[in-house]
Amino acid sequence: MNGMKPGHVPLERALSKLGLASRSQAKRLILDAKVRVNGTIRLDPFYPVVPEKVRIDIDNQSVSKAEPRTFMLYKPRGCVTTNSDEKGRPTVFSLIDEGDIHLVAVGRLDWATSGLLLLTNDTQLANKLTDPLSGIRRTYLVSVRGEVTEGELDGLRKGVTDEGEFLRADEIVLRKASGKESHLTVYLMEGKNREIRRMFAAIGHEVTRLKRVAYGGLAMGDLQPGQYRQLSDEEIRIVFAG
Repeated sequence: MNGMKPGHVPLERALSKLGLASRSQAKRLILDAKVRVNGTIRLDPFYPVVPEKVRIDIDNQSVSKAEPRTFMLYKPRGCVTTNSDEKGRPTVFSLIDEGDIHLVAVGRLDWATSGLLLLTNDTQLANKLTDPLSGIRRTYLVSVRGEVTEGELDGLRKGVTDEGEFLRADEIVLRKASGKESHLTVYLMEGKNREIRRMFAAIGHEVTRLKRVAYGGLAMGDLQPGQYRQLSDEEIRIVFAG
């Protein structure tokens, strides 16, 4: 980061990394003179700190790094993966009732996509889970209009370009096909914006249903739409093992 010494981060980012607030919430707390660093009020959101080596107080109360917690949610269709929505649509965070814990979504599922979504207050874990270098496979059940041919699937396996971006599935399995509709399992190694919908649109098929059923080695199990549960450390390891 420009002008920052090694190990230092802006104060607003430090609050976010500690799982205490979002970047926007942290900025507001700082500008409202509610944040002290080693006893001194700091009004600059970009004030450099080493999070592990300073004492931070919010509203005159000492704070420490929040206990790492990660949840698996069965995201229903018709809700968005944002903290708020200008159209007034429900968000995934409205489904989580865990007090004041600050969570971030691990990647996103669009409004019409359902299935497994991870949320955590551990930003380092979130970054690792979404990093393509981690090699975590995502599994999706997909329904599209029309009959998908093996020739078309070969094209998707090789990759297609959409709006200048190269899109390619790690693997595609055709489960059932008819003139009206085809059902497939699609595996991705990273989650680009609306990647599966864009891939099938590129070969002339509209996605009618899309559901993520596994993230790495972790499957959704018997959760119902809108339900969630906290993951154990072992289950988080299973994500990476898959």
